[in-house]
Order: sequence, then structure tokens, then C-alpha cells
Amino acid sequence: MKVGRRTAVLLVAVLAAVLSLIGARASTAAHRSAKATTVVIWTDSYRKSAIDKVTSTWEKLRGVNVQTIVKTSNDLPKIREDLKVVSAANAPDVIVGAHDWTGELAANGLVSPLLLPAAVKKQFPAYALKAMSYGGRLYGVPTQLENVGLIVNTSLVKIPKTFAQLEKSALAFKRRASGNVAIAVPQGANGDAYHMYPFFSGLCGYVFGTTRSGALNPHKLGVANPRFLKNAKLIDKWNREGLIDSKIAYGDAKNAFLNKKAAFWITGPWETSSLQQSGIKFRVVQVPRIKCRSVPFLGVQGMFVTKYSANHGVASLAKDLVTRFMTKATAQYNLAIDNSRYPASTVAGRRVHDPLLAQFGVAGRGGVPMPNIPQMGSVWNDLAGAWVKSTKGAGATPAASAFRQAAQTIEAKISQG
Repeated sequence: MKVGRRTAVLLVAVLAAVLSLIGARASTAAHRSAKATTVVIWTDSYRKSAIDKVTSTWEKLRGVNVQTIVKTSNDLPKIREDLKVVSAANAPDVIVGAHDWTGELAANGLVSPLLLPAAVKKQFPAYALKAMSYGGRLYGVPTQLENVGLIVNTSLVKIPKTFAQLEKSALAFKRRASGNVAIAVPQGANGDAYHMYPFFSGLCGYVFGTTRSGALNPHKLGVANPRFLKNAKLIDKWNREGLIDSKIAYGDAKNAFLNKKAAFWITGPWETSSLQQSGIKFRVVQVPRIKCRSVPFLGVQGMFVTKYSANHGVASLAKDLVTRFMTKATAQYNLAIDNSRYPASTVAGRRVHDPLLAQFGVAGRGGVPMPNIPQMGSVWNDLAGAWVKSTKGAGATPAASAFRQAAQTIEAKISQG
């Protein structure tokens, strides 16, 4: 009987030791597995520090490594272009991108569809979710909203209430000294249809019409619609008087405003630090109505899960990061504050009290989400080129002719697929 008890005790001790060893090994294996599991995010330099800070919380919660790779310093679309050609081994699991990539990436099968609970969807503006959807399916989670505004140096000029006031004030400032710029709106040799959009919409231009269901119709182009062409003579006037000059590239526009050689600048919240550090007294407003309301393009920044996450065995983790963690108000708010962008989540938006972000938000009211269908890729260059041709000063092409030609070229590109 004593032997039996001792044997039993010994067996229990041995079993406990074995279980302890197995548990320790399992724990070590799990720890190593977690350490070996990495979710790779591609972003640009503007968002790198903010993405690192926000995802570090999720990283600790899940016991996963997050590797944030800067693919470009200041050209977010390069992420999209690199995703098309990257090898599976070097591909990201998640990318930070713009909503107007959605159609192209989804059509090419490069990003995975996502599901959000109804309660979560209610926390986002309908247009933000629609902007990151294609074919009725959601492909990206909106995290931030952005748009350009008219930055006014209020120490040099008054805030214009009408476009006539803007035009008069800008030209008067230009005449004050050699080298002064009327309106510092960036174009440069290749043009910039994005920054020029408030003037385009203000002249009643638009890119795509819609179907009866509200979907964008790539075969209903508004680049040279009758109302816009009727108003295009104003572009010729602006060119003659030097109100807008296509020779001004992005850096030129920025330097002109910061050096007080321009009282008006068209830019967005990505220049928050430059504005705050400049010491300039300024205000952000919407460009005043011209013939139609001069609204900007609305951009929705967000996060996509790539098809490669499945190849890497981290699809569920990548989707957890994007659909569960990045939809939370805290994550949205922290990303917004650290990156000077307004959060897409309306719940997070109620926490924002930054006056500059609020001004950009007001400047974006009534704005047009950039078209997210693949055919938009056929629009950018020619629309920008029409502005360059018609606002380059001496020898400029009459605006009506420049935009008609652009429309014809765009239509041909779209019809050719």
C-alpha cells in the first residue's frame, strides 16, 4: 500500500514535470511563432511615424511584429504602382492608400474584399465607405479625410467673400512687387488636375456623370461639357492677366506663400507643419464660387489588405488590423492627430478640436470624392495638360480648344480599354 502511494506520488510528480516541460516548450514555440510572424505595411514618409505609433498598440495586443516600409517620400501613388509589379516574397500585407485606387486594385485582384459589421459602418460617412468600394463590395477601410483649401495670409490681404474679390486682391498683390504671385496654385510642366479642381468645378466642370443608380459612368464625361465650355473664356482672361500661371510648380507655390511673395495658396493639410512653423497669420477657406460652387476633390485615405497576405499566412491578422483595430475611434483619432488629417470616423471626429483641421473640413464641404473607377487613370494627364496649355502665358491655347481636345483624348483612351 505504501509502495502504491509512493508510486502514485512519483507518477504525479513525473507527470507534472512532463506537463510543465511541454507547457514551457509550447509557450516558447508560441512565443517564437509570434516573434516570427510579421505583418508588413507599405506607406509613405508623411504617414510613417503616425502608422508606427498607432499600430504599436495592436502589435502588443496580438504579439505580432509590424514592419512599416516607406515606399516613397512624397508620392503616395508609387505604392500602387509598385504593388502591380512586386514579387510575392517582397509584397506587403497591408497598404496605406487613397480611395481612388480602389477600382483599379480591386479589378486587378490585388486587394481583398473586407466585411464590416453594420454598427461599425454607421460610424463612417456613406460617401467615405462608397469611395472605398467597387462593384458593391468594400475593399478598404477609410481612416482619414483630406482636401485642399485656399490659404489666405490675413496680414497681407482680406479674406475674399466672392471670386471677384479674390481676383482683384490677388492681382493687386501681384502688382506690388516684382516676383509676386497672384494665386500660388501648383501645376508645373506636367500639370496638376487635383490642385486645379476648385477652379474646374467652379467653372461647372466635372469628370464623370452617374448612372440612374448613382454609380459613376465612365462614358458620360464632363471634362468639356457645354456649361464648362461656355465659362472657359474666363480661363483665357485669367491667363492674360496672370491670375493663374502653369509655370508655377508645387515647390514654387509653397515657397512663394511662405516667403510672403503670394497672399493666396492652394494646398492641403499635409502642409500643416509648414504653415504652423511659418509664423504667418493665415486662414483656410473654400475658393469662392465662380459660376458654380468651387468645391475641391475629396480624398479618403485608408488601408487595404493585399492578396499577398494569404500567401504569407497572415490574412486573418491583416484583416483584424484593418477591419477591427483601425475602425476604432481611438485608433482613428490618434492617427488623425499624429498625421494632421481629419478622421474618417464620425465618432473620432467629435474628439477633434484642432482649429486648422476644422478649417480644412469646412473648406471641403460639398466636395467631390475623386472617382475611384479604373477609367480615372485615363483622365489625370490630359485634364492636367489642358490647364497647362491654357494658362502658360504667352502662346497659350484657348481654353475651350484645350479642354475639347483633352476630352476627345480621354474618351478614346477609355473606349480602347
